[in-house]
Amino acid sequence: MMDDEDSWRVSRWRRLEARVIAALVYPVIAILGTTLRWRVEGAEHLEALAREGRPPVLAFWHGRILPATIYFRDRGIVVITSQNFDGEWIARIIQRFGYGTARGSTSRGGPQALRQLVRALREGLPVAFTLDGPRGPARKAQPGALWLAGATGHPVLPFHLEATSAWTAKSWDRTQIPKPFSTVVLVMGEPVPVAARLDAAAIETATRDLEARLGRLETRARQLAGSR
Repeated sequence: MMDDEDSWRVSRWRRLEARVIAALVYPVIAILGTTLRWRVEGAEHLEALAREGRPPVLAFWHGRILPATIYFRDRGIVVITSQNFDGEWIARIIQRFGYGTARGSTSRGGPQALRQLVRALREGLPVAFTLDGPRGPARKAQPGALWLAGATGHPVLPFHLEATSAWTAKSWDRTQIPKPFSTVVLVMGEPVPVAARLDAAAIETATRDLEARLGRLETRARQLAGSR
């Protein structure tokens, strides 16, 4: 069995490893971001919420984390990152892009992370949710974003991104990595209000509706990306 001192040494080494990974990966993503062009549809929805002082719960698919991170940088958006090793280096990277982090996941620290998101919204900061994360199944929405919106009175704002030229990872979420100098299409939908204290059946109905909205936004983004 590992004693406390050995455990501390391992933890210290893993923290160092996370810092090194973040230091190497961040500039690569940042440089890629400088080469991308953007075509945005529906930005007026986000702008209207900003004027009204109602930061949204931004909702999108897990496979579009990379371009979303680049586009929405330096806006103070708060996102959930897991408490494991991968979550540690990911948190360090996105913090460099101007994001706040709430540490937790569906398997560990979830309630604490959701409380941090509630606090962020009440403090006037937008938050973001990958609807099918962190483990999928892909394109299958989970109810977390709707629960958060109902608990705070803030709307859900769905969006999708699609690159005109990209690499696609062989991961469960088919992560898309835009190629340098490609155009990324971002399509935002209308804000979705969520009533407080919905029962289980209503939450399920709202979740499937949000899933369908994301599907339509994805179709639209693919059409625009293909027209370039």
